[in-house]
Amino acid sequence: MSDRQGGLRVGIDVGGTNTDAVVLDDADRVVAKAKRPTSPDVTEGLRAALDAVLAELDEPGRVRRVMLGTTHATNAILERRALGRVAVLRLGAPATTSVPPLSEWPDDLKKAVAAGAAIVRGGHFVDGREIAPLDVDAVKRFLSGVEADAVAVTGVFSPASADQENRVAEIVRGELGDVAVSLSHEIGSLGLLERENATVLNAALYGVARDVTTALRSALESRGLKVETFFAQNDGTLMAVDYAARYPVLTIGSGPANSLRGAAYLSGVEDAIVADVGGTSTDLGVLVGGFPRESAAAVEIGGVTTNFRMPDILSIALGGGTVVGEEPRSVGYRIGREALVFGGSTPTMTDAAVAAGRGSVGAHGVPDEWRERLARAVRNADEQVADAVDRVALGKADRPLIAVGGGAFLLAGDIPGAGEVIRPAHAEVANAVGAAIAFASGRLETIVPAVNGETGRATLIERAKEEAAARAVAAGADPASVQIVELSEIPLSYLPEPAVRLHVKAAGPLAR
Repeated sequence: MSDRQGGLRVGIDVGGTNTDAVVLDDADRVVAKAKRPTSPDVTEGLRAALDAVLAELDEPGRVRRVMLGTTHATNAILERRALGRVAVLRLGAPATTSVPPLSEWPDDLKKAVAAGAAIVRGGHFVDGREIAPLDVDAVKRFLSGVEADAVAVTGVFSPASADQENRVAEIVRGELGDVAVSLSHEIGSLGLLERENATVLNAALYGVARDVTTALRSALESRGLKVETFFAQNDGTLMAVDYAARYPVLTIGSGPANSLRGAAYLSGVEDAIVADVGGTSTDLGVLVGGFPRESAAAVEIGGVTTNFRMPDILSIALGGGTVVGEEPRSVGYRIGREALVFGGSTPTMTDAAVAAGRGSVGAHGVPDEWRERLARAVRNADEQVADAVDRVALGKADRPLIAVGGGAFLLAGDIPGAGEVIRPAHAEVANAVGAAIAFASGRLETIVPAVNGETGRATLIERAKEEAAARAVAAGADPASVQIVELSEIPLSYLPEPAVRLHVKAAGPLAR
């Protein structure tokens, strides 16, 4: 396939069943695409998909950038493997000692991660004033008694003032040298325990991020590619490799976010419901202005409650590999040899959709003795999808529905509660397209007065905008093109002085 002139970029998304890859030219046209089964170790499937798209190019050496959305971090948490040992330090005594760090964690995950925990004097009020001075001696005593791969630091209301957390980071470097430090004000929002949990998970994933980065760079170098590499993150934007190495937990929701962003780009529709049908599940989300609607609720990952921002996604156990009559079991990446239409003996939803005339895949027909059972499975699946659409729509009926993913043909042409069903070109690799076209972003959450004070409310908001923009540039955005794309204020109750929680998000195209 001709790849025209100009620079090329590769988008890769690692899913539970398939790893998808696309190549886009400098006009954002898809010039190559591939699907390959996700391997048990994830990395081999990634390499196979990369090789497949490079083989379609006339000049692979013109690839300039590679963007990766990966399940490595998610799998590490779910499977309790390859996680680092973390020393957990909370700045909040005497106010927060009743609930120790990691109290609600599953025992097996806590055992895999915890390398010791302590609560020392410190923390701030919501307006940034100190609850108590930081107990430097207690911090040093704790650090002298632990052996850890990383340190996670969480201070009470540190999004309002990060001074104590930053001071602890300096102490860690002085006491332990080059040990990685995860600071909660850079990871989560308000809510001490949830923010602490996210910060500890982030620290536990440093080794995973390092391994993925090394594997990706090795795969690219062995193929003669000298490129910039970026990782997709939870909100559908990108971060540079060095940034991803500091915040690996932010990659956990990248798959669904990539699908939504890719669906918006491929369809040209910025406000819609998106249904991404994979081999194991169907993920439904909502596009608002071309970006994923974010969840307002706490997010549970591997049994741990966190509060960093994630796409508002509803997943149902319906995919191309779902075994009919044994839901929610899926044959996953083995569908190519186990489904009836591929010559196997396991009835799947792919077989049901083919029997219903919704698609044509595989070289084998569906045996007559299965047709009634498969037709019943299709009716049940349609009811599942309609119910899911109703739940994500939040009362706003008749939004268009964009069907993407390798199993998108499972969906009916008319879905109750949704408007037009849109099936864009290249829908089967929408997630990889989403990674390839993504912007870089930065965000900041802090507390500001609801009315002008001594510092000036307007001045504090401008500082927050500047910090969010700086974080976007650190993630790889072009400084000249960064814009504030989200600014929200949520009033805080029960405070002596009126205040609001300020959330700022900046985004821009990658620097040339």
